[in-house]
Amino acid sequence: MLIRFQHPAQVVVAGFGLAVGVGTVLLSLPVATTGGEPTRLIDALFTATSAVCVTGLVTVDTGAHWSMFGEIVILGLIQAGGLGIMTLATMFAVLVSGRLALRARLVAQAETRTLRMVDVRHVVRKVVVFSLICEAVVAAVLTGRFVIGYGEPFGRAVYLGVFHAISAFNNAGFALWPDSLMRFVADPWINLTIGAAVIVGGLGFPVVFELLRSWRRPRSWSLLTRLTVGVTVMLLALGTVMLTVAEWDNPKTLGGLPAPAKVLAGFFAAVMPRTAGFNSIDVGQMRHESWLVTDVLMFIGGGSAGTAGGIKVTTFGVLVFVVWAEMRGETRVNAGHRRLPDSTQRQAVAIASLGAGLVAGVTFVLLALSPHSLDRVLFEVVSAFGTVGLSTGITADLPPAGHLLLTALMFLGRAGPLTLATALALRQRVRRYELPHERPIVG
Repeated sequence: MLIRFQHPAQVVVAGFGLAVGVGTVLLSLPVATTGGEPTRLIDALFTATSAVCVTGLVTVDTGAHWSMFGEIVILGLIQAGGLGIMTLATMFAVLVSGRLALRARLVAQAETRTLRMVDVRHVVRKVVVFSLICEAVVAAVLTGRFVIGYGEPFGRAVYLGVFHAISAFNNAGFALWPDSLMRFVADPWINLTIGAAVIVGGLGFPVVFELLRSWRRPRSWSLLTRLTVGVTVMLLALGTVMLTVAEWDNPKTLGGLPAPAKVLAGFFAAVMPRTAGFNSIDVGQMRHESWLVTDVLMFIGGGSAGTAGGIKVTTFGVLVFVVWAEMRGETRVNAGHRRLPDSTQRQAVAIASLGAGLVAGVTFVLLALSPHSLDRVLFEVVSAFGTVGLSTGITADLPPAGHLLLTALMFLGRAGPLTLATALALRQRVRRYELPHERPIVG
C-alpha cells in the first residue's frame, strides 16, 4: 500500500529513518568490519543512527572495528545526515528534471528552514556547493599537515583529511583514532582547522550566506544572524574561560601542558559541545564542574538550519529576551529594534521544555538500567540529545536497552522534537473558538 504523507515534516522524519535503516543493513555486513565478522545488530543500528544524526557516540572503536568499506558507509551517512536527507533528494530532483514540484519545495523548506518557498531551489544548490567547498578546503589543510607534520603517506593522509573534514564540517565527531584527537592536543593546525569547520558548519546555512553577503554591514543583519552570531561568540568565550580555568591544574587533562597549549585545548573543548564531539583531552578525567559547563553548552547546541543539534542558540537567545522582558515588566518582548512574535516565544519555550523533559526522562531510565553515577549518565544523555558525541567513556558499557534508548534520543535530537511531533500528527488543528481568561498564580 502506498503511504501518503500529510505534512512535509513527516517526509523529513521518514527520510532520516530510511537512511538509518539502510546504514544499519550495510554496517551489519561482514565486509564492513576488519575481522570479516558481522556486527551485532544493536551496534550497527547505534552507529548508523549516530552517523545519520551526526552525533559521534559509538559503541565500538571506529578505526579498529570497521573496515574501509564500513568507514566509507559511515562517511556517506554523515554527509547525508549533515546536508539533510531531503536537501539531497531535492538537489537530485533539480539535477534530473530541472524543476521542482510544490510538494518537493515544501519538503525542502521544512528541512532547510528557509523563509520563502520560492528560494528553496536556489538555497539547496548553495548549501550543497558551499558544503563541498568547505569540506575540500579543510581536507586540503589536514592532508598537508598529516604529510608534513606526521609523515603520513600521501594516500593515507588524503583519506584521513577527507574523513575528518566531512566529520568536522557536519559536526559529527567521528574520528579514526581511539583517543579521538588527544594526540594532537597541542597542534594548532589540527585543532584550529577542525574547530573552524565545526563553527562554520554549526552556524546554520541562512546565517552563513547572510554573513558572506554583508559581513561588512552588521547593522543590516537580520535578527536571526544577530542572535546566532552574538550568542555563539558569548558561549565560545565563556566556555573557553570556564573550561580552561576549571582544568588548568588538572594533571589528567590540561595540567601537564604549556600555557599556550592549555588555552588552545580549552578553546577546543568549548567549541566541540556545539555538537561536534571531537575531544583533545580526556573527557572522562575532566572535573565535575567542567562536565556541568559542557552539559549546558551541549544542550544549547549551535545554529538553526545547520549541522548542529541541541535546542539551538537562537532558541536560547529568545528565551533570554523573554526572561529579560518579564523581569522589566514589559508586555512585549523586543530583541534589539525588533519585536519577537508570540508564536516564536511559544516555540522557543516548547522546544526547550520538550528537550529538558526528554533529557530528564531518559536520564532517569538509564540510571535505573546502569550502575553509573548521575553526572556521567546525564552527560551521556545530553550528548545524545544534542547530537554531540562527547562521552565520559560509559557508552560501550551500557546495556542493550540503554543503547536503544540513546539511539531513539539521537534520532529525536536530530529530527527535532517539534518536527517529530508535527510529523506524527495527521493534520494541523485550529481552535475555532476562544475560552474565557483565568490567571493562575505562577511562582
